[in-house]
Amino acid sequence: MNPSAQHLRWRLTVPESMEEGFSQWLLGFGATATYREADPPNHFYAYFKPGSEGPDPLGLSAFPGVVLEAAEIFGDEDWIAKSREGFGSFDVGSRFFIRPLWDAGSMPLDRFAITVNPGLAFGTGGHETTRLCMEFLEQLARAGKLKGSILDIGAGTGILSLTAYILGARDITAFDIDPDCGPAMAEFVHMNNGLGGPTPFDYFVGDLHDERIHPPYHGLLANILLLTIQELLPRMAEIAEPGGWLVASGILAECQDEALVSLAAHGFKPLELRTEGAWVAILAERV
Repeated sequence: MNPSAQHLRWRLTVPESMEEGFSQWLLGFGATATYREADPPNHFYAYFKPGSEGPDPLGLSAFPGVVLEAAEIFGDEDWIAKSREGFGSFDVGSRFFIRPLWDAGSMPLDRFAITVNPGLAFGTGGHETTRLCMEFLEQLARAGKLKGSILDIGAGTGILSLTAYILGARDITAFDIDPDCGPAMAEFVHMNNGLGGPTPFDYFVGDLHDERIHPPYHGLLANILLLTIQELLPRMAEIAEPGGWLVASGILAECQDEALVSLAAHGFKPLELRTEGAWVAILAERV
């Protein structure tokens, strides 16, 4: 086998509190994709570029609780099969069904089936924070609060924006600072053309000061890390209309109090919390 055509995959145990920082560390050493299994035992996987030896496993000591369980080498012919292992279809909330691109099985008739391509960008529905945000969007839709313009901050694939569209929202803009998310959002929209048409939401690569930001917004989605939320809160407060809502997630449950205080300090009144595993999502109102 041509060594340059060989791929490396790590299977690891990774505490959820370590996931974001550890993923960034892996990407710095040439990882091309990372994901966690949606079902127990919730293994964490990392894929590396062909020919890569990956980082020195001794570096894992900087991440308490992270354990390398197996390292596999496989050829190009196995790549698709390996990348599909551990990611199956699953329900989210009361109305959605997430299925990977390769799943040709039957779909429940009483749910909206959203197709994802795991590994492209954050936002496949497999992470607790994404599911919590989708559940809050269902709640907002039932309350008739998905009217007006909505901004999806750090959108990843744009799965939350598509969820909002399916639930009745129409004026939706999604953006992410990661340049890889531009193509990921384009592919995601294309894969789900039957649900939202060719343009269910506008999207771009940029930041919260981009000229394509047009406040005020009635709703804000921020499924990002708490530290980033805290950095962006002053600007988020500027662009949110009074009485508008914010769904914030990517917050570890152990940092819940810190998040609530930060939101209140910037004019967002916390209304409700949802938790799953080690993560929390917060619904707040701009006062």
